[in-house]
Amino acid sequence: MGFGNGIMRIGRVELRVLDLEKSVEYYTKVIGMEETGRSDGRVYLKAWDEYDHHSLILKQADHPGLDHFAFKVKNDVVLKDLEKKVEQFGCTTSRISYGTRLAEGQAVHFVLPTGHHVELYYEVERLGTKTGSLNPHPWPLDAHGIAPHRLDHVLLTGDDLKTVTRFFMEVLGFRQSEKITTVDGEELIGSFLFTTNKAHDLAFIKGPDSKLHHVAFYVESIHDVYKAADILTMYNVPTEVTPTRHGITQGQTIYFFDPSGNRNEAFASGYITYEDFPTITWTEDKIGQGIFYHRRELIESFVKALT
Repeated sequence: MGFGNGIMRIGRVELRVLDLEKSVEYYTKVIGMEETGRSDGRVYLKAWDEYDHHSLILKQADHPGLDHFAFKVKNDVVLKDLEKKVEQFGCTTSRISYGTRLAEGQAVHFVLPTGHHVELYYEVERLGTKTGSLNPHPWPLDAHGIAPHRLDHVLLTGDDLKTVTRFFMEVLGFRQSEKITTVDGEELIGSFLFTTNKAHDLAFIKGPDSKLHHVAFYVESIHDVYKAADILTMYNVPTEVTPTRHGITQGQTIYFFDPSGNRNEAFASGYITYEDFPTITWTEDKIGQGIFYHRRELIESFVKALT
């Protein structure tokens, strides 16, 4: 559980896609997720090591990007408490009613200062995993594609990073693992936030409001990142950055694009955070090394390709 805030984890992401069937084929074959249901122009998927009904929803749309992302909370008491806190901060909330989406109960919806849509929920059907929870094998024999364990994090862009960081820390009880500032320390241009013991559960970098930079899926090791690179080449998937290391989070990574242009990441390792983890600072002049530790410089598409 999060540090006393009742938020357990990032639970789902809903992505807008241009061609639903093509996207389903990509997320099942290439990423290796399992389709768990369909309803109202949406397709629901989960990774093999996730117990809940879905962590990814694909929605047919005329432009790509992030529809919303959501955090799973402990219970209804936590949901109501956080709903009040969100309203007190000045974000308008609304209730998503039972059965709006497949296998989901009620949710609290609100819009961040950066324009992104977020939900909090606690009710979702549990499907379990193929390996089960009694004497389980370490992975399923029918795993295919990149086969990530789970949805890991999202990285978003926005203009007012100070306010959105304050919102997550003061209202939702997140902590900041890392930040990127201007050399003088005055301006915040990157903010990495956690509520579990991961290096980050979500992050923001300075850019246009309401945009998605990437959705990341967790794989176990650098070997899995290399395997992902092989699979992407086999399927002719556009790859932006071949396997490398992040300075920020210390994770290993590869970036690539789904058929609609939404950026994906296969992310491995990364350090563990604790409640007393200090915030690590990167300055803007070292941002290249922070993001691509070996290359030590950004590539143009990494800043400009947003959905």
